[in-house]
Amino acid sequence: MSAVLQATPSGAAPQAEPGRRLITVQGVNKHFGPHHVLKDVSTHFNAGEVAVITQRQLTIVGLGDEPPVFDADGRHAEGKAIWVVRDGDIRISNIAFRGCRVPSANGAGIRFERGRLQLARCRFTDNQMGLLTSNDERAELLVQQCEFSHAPDNPDALPHLLYVGRIGRLVLQDSRLHHGRVGHLLKCRARQALITGNWLDDGPQGRASYEIDLPNGGQAEVTHNLIGQGPGTENPVMLCYGAESDKQPHWPVNRLLVAHNRFVNRRPADGVAVRVFAERLPADTVVDCHDNQLLGGGALQLGPGGSSRNDAPGPLPAEPVPKA
Repeated sequence: MSAVLQATPSGAAPQAEPGRRLITVQGVNKHFGPHHVLKDVSTHFNAGEVAVITQRQLTIVGLGDEPPVFDADGRHAEGKAIWVVRDGDIRISNIAFRGCRVPSANGAGIRFERGRLQLARCRFTDNQMGLLTSNDERAELLVQQCEFSHAPDNPDALPHLLYVGRIGRLVLQDSRLHHGRVGHLLKCRARQALITGNWLDDGPQGRASYEIDLPNGGQAEVTHNLIGQGPGTENPVMLCYGAESDKQPHWPVNRLLVAHNRFVNRRPADGVAVRVFAERLPADTVVDCHDNQLLGGGALQLGPGGSSRNDAPGPLPAEPVPKA
């Protein structure tokens, strides 16, 4: 079933009206110019509705308490994703993306290539990569109140729920990432990353590797999150910084702030809350870790220049772990 979209001039308040035009997502580029606001008023299941979005300015909003579901249903756009966002200033709200598979094993709900992409209240479930970006250093990704979950079981792939390439900036706020498998919940190579107010908890049955991986350093603030790993995790480290800086260039400025988080360590024997690969980063890298709760224990391996203040161990909370 096709999505139902309505176009209005950019800047106008879009409204659902009787007699609205029906159009598939693939038809957006054909029927509308580069400066329209689209409103998705479908509440239906959309199978195989893949698309390449080439508009330079576009807003898509799903109506209803439950987001319209775009299931790949065996299809993909350009061998990349359910939707490919080419460039421009794009906003997508209240849409669910599910089940993308491609031969390269990088099938994403959304492949973001260039420009500025804002997501709100979207869901990404059972994709080889929930969302995958390019390596355009001018690109910006803003994610609020979204959910990334349930990486597929594929022994020949490394699925990440959210994989941010070498872009300019990531903001991840008030979102949930859970039920990873072998890959990471969040992998981010961005120059700047603000990760705040999120739930990144793989739960008692989770099998993800890192909960947060910042492999190329950069300026990162990780604050007010719940970050948890399961006893069967693929890696005992929850937050990792600079692990691949010996393989790919690190950023010119490298600062890590980790503050006011709750780390839930369900692997008490060897769990590590924060691991900084200081030997792979410049000598002037700044690491500041303070006022975190280390529930179930968990080491802080911050390197010789790292500082820790008021980071306190505590007992594991009862399941399910509340966010606050």
